[in-house]
Amino acid sequence: MKKVSLGNTDSKVSQLSLGCMYFGSKTDKKIAYNLLDQYIDAGGNFLDTANCYAFWIKDSIGIESETLLGNWMNDRQNRADIFIATKVGANMKDINKVKDPDGNLVSNYEDFREGLSKKTIIDAIDKSLKRLKTDYIDLYYAHIDDINTPLEETLEAFNYLVDEGKIRYIGCSNYRTWRLERAKNISKTNGWAEYCCIQKLHTYLRPVPRAKSIYNKNSVRFTDDELLDYCIRNEDVSLLAYSPTLLGLYNNKERRSDKKNWLWNDYSSPDTEARLKAIEIVAEELDITPIQVLFAWMQQNNPMAIPLIAASNEEQLKENLESAKIDLSKEKIKYLNNVSS
Repeated sequence: MKKVSLGNTDSKVSQLSLGCMYFGSKTDKKIAYNLLDQYIDAGGNFLDTANCYAFWIKDSIGIESETLLGNWMNDRQNRADIFIATKVGANMKDINKVKDPDGNLVSNYEDFREGLSKKTIIDAIDKSLKRLKTDYIDLYYAHIDDINTPLEETLEAFNYLVDEGKIRYIGCSNYRTWRLERAKNISKTNGWAEYCCIQKLHTYLRPVPRAKSIYNKNSVRFTDDELLDYCIRNEDVSLLAYSPTLLGLYNNKERRSDKKNWLWNDYSSPDTEARLKAIEIVAEELDITPIQVLFAWMQQNNPMAIPLIAASNEEQLKENLESAKIDLSKEKIKYLNNVSS
């Protein structure tokens, strides 16, 4: 697996990042350890987690993923070989207030997000460092935007942590493009650390106009043309793509017919049907899977995106990892980009 540049940093990260959201909760220790070992053996080094994964799972409180990764790195004694990314801002202020007696989320749980105040960030980093069993984080994200806290306060807190040596780089997730640009300008003006990347829900399919964010109105999941153009013109900001497979929509037709599937409702359209067909055609021509076409396209398109791959078993992860070896021709990429209903 090759290494690629990360935004405005001097660091190189693997072209596929391993999403560790459910490690320690839905994915138990044995399976998670096997998947982590498999990813590292394939040449990967870029692990993605957050200080809230995965609080919404029954019997979970949001510390499971970081805790498992910390234990794994400690057991393998490989911290120096790992580029670890975690996040702050989307965790619950009090997990006991967002779950009912049966362990299910209450309807207004969004009201209890921790936000991005200086105090929250300073308190959260030490907890993440302890769980991850490390004295520094490579990449620290603002998980979702917090319009109730001035950007200056958030960015100054991040810069303080960089100066303290507790984090190396900062990124943002689910930001609108104008908020990213404003944050970059504030950092430049003050000589502070700048966001080196943005993580969004990015995939080959395009959401329908009615699609809505699951976060507050100022934090948006989806990439749009404005952000893609911004990343093309600003090479100091890398694009990272979470949930690129849309929870199996590319290779599981049953999920597409499930009206309760909120992701399919956000993407269901003639344009999506045409694009799914195009992916399948290219996959058949190259004798690979639609998922592998998707990941190869993301890595070779402009702007290039680093996909966050995820898996619940070794076969799934192998399929994802194989995409790093696939070279799509310029003609194939042009064909995929020009598809529409």
